[in-house]
Amino acid sequence: MNILYFHQYFCTPEGNSGIRSYEMAKYLVSKGHKVTMVFGESPRLKSPLQGEPFINGVRRGTYENINLIEFNLAYNNKMSMLKRSLIFVRFGLRSIRLVYTENYDLLFATSTPITAGIPGIVMKLLGKKKPFVFEVRDLWPELPRAMGVIKNKFVLGGMSVLEYLSYNKSDACVALSPGIEEGIKRRLKKNNPVFFIPNGCDLEIFKPGTYKKDIFPGCNDDNFVAIFMGAHGIANGLDAVLDAASEMKQDSKFKHIRIALIGDGKMKPHLGQRVENEGLDNVMMLSSVPKKEIIKYLWAADAGLMILANVPEFYYGTSPNKFFDYVSSGLPVLNNYPGWLAGMIEENNLGTVVKPDDPVDFANGLLKLSEDKDKLKQMSENAREFAKTHFDRFKYASVFEESLVKVHQTYNEKR
Repeated sequence: MNILYFHQYFCTPEGNSGIRSYEMAKYLVSKGHKVTMVFGESPRLKSPLQGEPFINGVRRGTYENINLIEFNLAYNNKMSMLKRSLIFVRFGLRSIRLVYTENYDLLFATSTPITAGIPGIVMKLLGKKKPFVFEVRDLWPELPRAMGVIKNKFVLGGMSVLEYLSYNKSDACVALSPGIEEGIKRRLKKNNPVFFIPNGCDLEIFKPGTYKKDIFPGCNDDNFVAIFMGAHGIANGLDAVLDAASEMKQDSKFKHIRIALIGDGKMKPHLGQRVENEGLDNVMMLSSVPKKEIIKYLWAADAGLMILANVPEFYYGTSPNKFFDYVSSGLPVLNNYPGWLAGMIEENNLGTVVKPDDPVDFANGLLKLSEDKDKLKQMSENAREFAKTHFDRFKYASVFEESLVKVHQTYNEKR
């Protein structure tokens, strides 16, 4: 089967973003399928095609037998919402041409953004006879509306139309969390399948190990280090971390605790200014690290921070990569919002869950983790075992491949 796969943020282990699409595409290729990945330019993603020239705004090549098509639509999450939105739309519109020029048996598109569905929608509206599968990583426009980052009713209305068409023009959808699955089903007007295939754990890339704590500036073996890795955007709510750090500065019992924020994003300058202005020397602001190297930092850390803004739509409507990387590495997790991840952490003793928007509870949560080494070790062992038992990405890649094959076969049987 030839699969035309659209993912604007496609990333390999050379970059510093989620690699779900890379893992899924690699598995599909291993099962004998041909995959053509369509994505956009971004320094953070570190394209495998660096050095190749763009010809008419496009460059092509291969990476680990995955065919690549890259558009020169440079993107970074420090851009204004208007600039990002324009790039999202341009990516969707430029993708349409490939629908009519590439050889494929099934079109697959993954969000975000919601504009990822444009090539599949156009394909269906103009009558091209191919199956279309749409993967939903976040519920749009529900999340940006709830966060208040998009308030224009016409923009929200347009996003809602794209959401509806992406779900209802597809032949099947893939949901990454229970809340996303429910959200898709609420908008579906026909009885199409919705496959629940969450993010998984890369058990070979992220595995338990040890590394010297001095990889973190100014730290030694006496420090307890909690690490956050990933985007520093509005949705990540990292002010909550600095609020807790400020609380910890007030009492010497927290003096051994350090927090490392690794990554980049729109809010990083603001966060850095707070660290400087408030004298938060218990917080380290570090640059992004490629996926294949971040493991050293995880090995040197004592706990992983699973942080999001306190928005109810996040509770069941997201499937964050970092959580799965933490538990796969055997790293206990501190989580600061309710929902399906919090439930798994508590039920399986993988770490601790603190109240949202409560810096005192956050600080005390870190203190409790740091005080009981035996309990922390047990949480670490539980995390790795939980990753292996419940979220092995190889297992989910198999489910993914079987789902696409099933959609393709069913579609052809109906013709």
